[in-house]
Amino acid sequence: MFKHEKKLFHPVDVERPNPQYAALMEEQLGGANGELKAAMQYMSQSFRIKDKEIKDLFMDIAAEELSHMEMVAQTISLLNGHDVNFNRTDVGEIETHVLLGLNPGLINASGQSWTADYVSVTGDLCADLLSNIASEQRAKVVYEYLYRQIADKKVRETIDFLLNREEAHNALFREAFNKIQDTGSDRDFGVTKDSRLYFDLSSPSPSDTFRNFNPEHPSFRQ
Repeated sequence: MFKHEKKLFHPVDVERPNPQYAALMEEQLGGANGELKAAMQYMSQSFRIKDKEIKDLFMDIAAEELSHMEMVAQTISLLNGHDVNFNRTDVGEIETHVLLGLNPGLINASGQSWTADYVSVTGDLCADLLSNIASEQRAKVVYEYLYRQIADKKVRETIDFLLNREEAHNALFREAFNKIQDTGSDRDFGVTKDSRLYFDLSSPSPSDTFRNFNPEHPSFRQ
């Protein structure tokens, strides 16, 4: 069950409208590394998780991602600001004028619709957690790119908050992975001598760094 509280997870505001930048922010609303993707991925993955603590973690983060989605959408709406006007339509924001009436849409920065193909679910907790760690890292990178391309201090405050929450989620998923890393696909596969081989296929030869990468296993050998 979900309950909508009429209060943003964190307050958002803008110093002035910036419709061109609003189009860029759409990437974190309906893009492959955006908030909707994260919420749907973690929620979908949670349905068959048997560990109650980790299941709750997935659902809690999914619910927070929906709150982030609300923040991003509100920021986009404030950035759009102006009325529909073809004289103010530039490349990258055509969709918002001709289809959405400046409403934040489930599209990326190129105007492509959000798709469930963005969501990764395997049913294997190890694989899903690693996917989530990577997802949070990619989302953080996108926010970093967005941060660098806007001078609006209030928008930057919003992005900074969201970026730091991605880092928090990353740390939580890493902690969960540490608890279960010897289960599932990590237990069933990769346990023969073949998993400990290192093939030196580079010329000239690389350093010995990777030969002792995992201290729990015998050194990699050619």
